[in-house]
This record gives sequence, structure tokens and C-alpha cells, in this order.
Amino acid sequence: MGSGALILLIICGVLFSAGGILVSRAVARTSKNSQKGQAYECGVPSEGNTWIQFNVGYYLFALIFLVFDVELVFMYPWAVAAKATGIFALIEIIIFMFILFLGLLYAWKKGALKWM
Repeated sequence: MGSGALILLIICGVLFSAGGILVSRAVARTSKNSQKGQAYECGVPSEGNTWIQFNVGYYLFALIFLVFDVELVFMYPWAVAAKATGIFALIEIIIFMFILFLGLLYAWKKGALKWM
């Protein structure tokens, strides 16, 4: 397996993606009306301008949540196999937790955890 396989994989991926888009455009029915361009909020008609700015703190809070949520994805398999993996895996998970703890301290220091 050389670079030919990689090039073939890239070509197949592009063709597969383009084929899906082309089939969708050929098969799907389209209609143009004014309601398709409006924002949808749970069936309630929107009032005023829908293009408003949100505070970036909400996104920071969500990203920090995702980081620690993904941490749990890595922690669960480790906890299941903790006995079989031995001391080396314990040291690795302690280093992993320490790095995440440093990230939490950094976010706390920057004020990213303060709710607006």
C-alpha cells in the first residue's frame, strides 16, 4: 500500500460525497417561498431582527463543558480496564487528569466560568 491507495481513497471520498449531493438535488422537491428564509423557533413566529450578537461567554462555557464531557468518554474505558492495565495506565490517567485540571484552572483564571 503506497500513495496510490491514498489517492484512490481521496478520489472515492470526493466522488461519494459529490454523488450524494447530486442525487439529493435530482430527487428532492424544492419550493421557494418567503417562509423558508425565516428563522424557526419552536413554532413561534420570530420578532425583530434574528441576526443578533450573543455573548462569547456562552460559547466558552459550552466548549469547556464539551472538553470535560469528552474526558468522561476517555475515563470510562480506562476505569473498566484499570485492573488489567496496571500501574502504567494509572500514571497516564493521572497525567491526563492533571492536564485537564490545568485547563480548568486557566479557564477559571480567565473568567470563562462566570455565567453572564
